[in-house]
Order: sequence, then structure tokens, then C-alpha cells
Amino acid sequence: MALTLYYHPLSSFCWKVLIALYENDTAFTPVLVDLGDPASRADFLKVWPIGKFPVIRDAARDRIVPESSIIIEYLAQHFPGKVALVPADPEAAQQMRLRDRVIDLYLHLPMQKVVGDRLRPEGSKDPYGVEQARTTMRTALDLLERRIAGRRWLMGDAFTMADCAAAPALYYANKVLPFGDTHKEATTYLERLAQRPSFARVLKEAEPYFKLFPA
Repeated sequence: MALTLYYHPLSSFCWKVLIALYENDTAFTPVLVDLGDPASRADFLKVWPIGKFPVIRDAARDRIVPESSIIIEYLAQHFPGKVALVPADPEAAQQMRLRDRVIDLYLHLPMQKVVGDRLRPEGSKDPYGVEQARTTMRTALDLLERRIAGRRWLMGDAFTMADCAAAPALYYANKVLPFGDTHKEATTYLERLAQRPSFARVLKEAEPYFKLFPA
């Protein structure tokens, strides 16, 4: 099979790419990476020395493609399907990329900061950094609340890469900063995302690993 995905089923950024793959039934070989296992980690570092997933290897083109947004753009270019996750119109594509970046930088990454701090040993936690992250998340949720109002998806009727980004970011954000009572539009948007077959599949596959999520 031409495509190989290096990933972990609990990783939020891996979810983003999995949603894109499932949206277009793109064939790929999954390789689960366990960074806690020395052998698995060493094998993955040979593929991508930075050691961050997801990463896709396209054997047919002899390409290693890291970073979730870049991967989805690559899939849209070389493995297009029925769902155009990157709009053909340049201006619409730019607006979509803006939404994708806002979600990843101001909701997704701060969420990971909060989760990551839970994994730190006592004496090395960063309460100030966590509160900064929560503040950034609230601001991003406020922006999203206004943007999604009256729309089915972030770009309107079309499901795009921005929605692939929003699904895992919102799912995990709601775990660390519950927003059901404060952001009604974002909450109903997350419900729609969870009903999307691609994301529902991702959540189902992640279920055996949810026990590893730090409470």
C-alpha cells in the first residue's frame, strides 16, 4: 500500500488526519507508535527524527510528510476524493487555512498544554502556564462561537480541513475546560462533528485507549 500513517489512536493531531483519510476512504497502512516503548520510538525516529506524530510516508513518491495540516493538503493534492477538504477557490482556501490555524494554535495546542501539565511529576508543574493556556482556549472558543453560529460547518455547507482540526480540538477541550454551559454554538457543532461518520469512527477506534487519558 502506497501510504503509511505513523500515529497513536489517542493523539488529537492524529485524529485530525484520520478524519481526513476516512472522509475520502483513502487507503493506508496504520503503524501505531508507542513513544514509551524504546524499540517503537527508535523505529519512528528513523522515519521522522523530530519524533512528533502524525507522519505519512508515501512510498510511491518516496516522500515523508509530517504535520497534520500539511498532510491533509498533501492528501488533497495527490489523493483527492469526493470530499474536497481544501477548497478549490484560492480565497476560500485561504479563509479555511486561517480557521485551521486559529484552531490548532489557540485551542488545540493550549489544550495539549493543560493535558501535558497533568502528566508532569509533582514539583515540576506549571500552574501559571496552564492558566494562560485556559485563557487562550476561552478566547478561541469565543471566536469559534461567533464563527459557527448559523453555519453547519466552519466554511458553511462544505466540510473542510478546518472541521478536521476542530473535531479533536473541541472534543479534548471539552474534557479539560467544559464549555457546554458557556458556548452553546460550539457545543452543538461538536455534537454534529461527533455524528459525522469519519469522526465517529475515530472515536470508536480510540475507545480502548481512553483509560490512558490523564484525569
